Amino acid sequence: MINGTYKRYLKNSWSNSWPIILIMFFEFLIGITDVYIAGKISKEIQASIGFVSQLYFMLIVIGNAFTMGVVSISSKLYTGNRDEFYRMVYTAIVSIFIISIILTIIAINGNNKIINLINAPIQIKPYILEFLKIYSYMIFFHYILIVTNGVLRSSKRIKRSLFTMFIVFIVNVGTNIFYVFYTPLGYKGIVLSTLTAVSIGFLLNIFFIWKDIFTIKEFRYDLFKKAISIGWPSGVVQIGWQLASVVIFMMLSSLPENPTVYLAAFTNGIRIESIIFLPSFAFSMANAVIVGNLMGEKRFEDAYKNSLFTSILGCGIISIVTVLVVFYAEKVTSFLSKDPVVVRESSRYLYISAISEPFMAIGTILIGALNGAGDTKQTMIRILSSLWGVRIPLALILAFLFGFGAYGIWWAMTISIIIQALLIYKRHNSRRWIRDDY
Repeated sequence: MINGTYKRYLKNSWSNSWPIILIMFFEFLIGITDVYIAGKISKEIQASIGFVSQLYFMLIVIGNAFTMGVVSISSKLYTGNRDEFYRMVYTAIVSIFIISIILTIIAINGNNKIINLINAPIQIKPYILEFLKIYSYMIFFHYILIVTNGVLRSSKRIKRSLFTMFIVFIVNVGTNIFYVFYTPLGYKGIVLSTLTAVSIGFLLNIFFIWKDIFTIKEFRYDLFKKAISIGWPSGVVQIGWQLASVVIFMMLSSLPENPTVYLAAFTNGIRIESIIFLPSFAFSMANAVIVGNLMGEKRFEDAYKNSLFTSILGCGIISIVTVLVVFYAEKVTSFLSKDPVVVRESSRYLYISAISEPFMAIGTILIGALNGAGDTKQTMIRILSSLWGVRIPLALILAFLFGFGAYGIWWAMTISIIIQALLIYKRHNSRRWIRDDY
């Protein structure tokens, strides 16, 4: 009986996780291609790509947050009330269509103000502005792509989402090389290729859920309000996280020696670290759907146990990946940059961050379970506490007061992740997030 139960958990966890792992891997390859091609041009372009990626993520935070609410609700309704599921899909698409248009207009007209607020080195500010202008036009397509991926994921059609993201990957890499090296666009082609690929992904996903959108054409304000209620804490977390990342970039920019080197090293380091992150986030996203589907079926004890099992499974896989990344750190970083100083500092970042990866894995995957259950407010409190109560103050103290520079920042990030994981585990273990509200 026990063996059969855990085999069922393993099947459930893995069948939901492996397509998302591949999706995350494609997204990683897209990001790493951008950094690689930028490095072929100059370290200034490479540093700019890293900086603007953090800024752009803040522009799409509302889409990510709203999708969190949509997934939490639709994963429960898909197994509990199919008609309500269709109403949720229609409500989500209409809502995100309007929101994305408004935010696209705001972003296009606010680029200069954003640039004036950040403390980027003067030599890379013009590049950041050019990249940000192009990214602004991508918001509409990206928002709808994110939400439709969430719908497919929550309704057990993750393989269709996988197909879409595979096409996005192929188009992005192909047009990246073509735009940058074979057209007059030059470095601007790095982000124009992403715009092209995301637009095609948007069209594919709309095709996949076309019938879902129009099966029951009824906009439900209560479902919209519920999605916002669940999603807004996730949005606050993402804003807080990205602002913290921008602050980290600003700290690195303010270092007395070689700030551009450390900016490039951090850009390379976090891109390589995403090899480790991608299974964590994949298992987290899968855990949200698993918990949502099981709670929709009123199988609350299975939701708790399957969630815990998924976190252990993910942690084991991620620990293996971490060891491989650390072992080949210098070889991988030398692939992204030919500057020996950047390679050395990127590797040192990876050595320090590796200590926190098992903790990051368990914490991130359990966050997926809490989000799938709609327990986003408590998750928000714990993440922001570790981020702004530990990471940023400790980074300032270690880097500038004690004079450890970039290494002090790396250690502050590692320590904050460990604390965050412990806080999340305590909340998950309390089972207070399990409730019957559908």
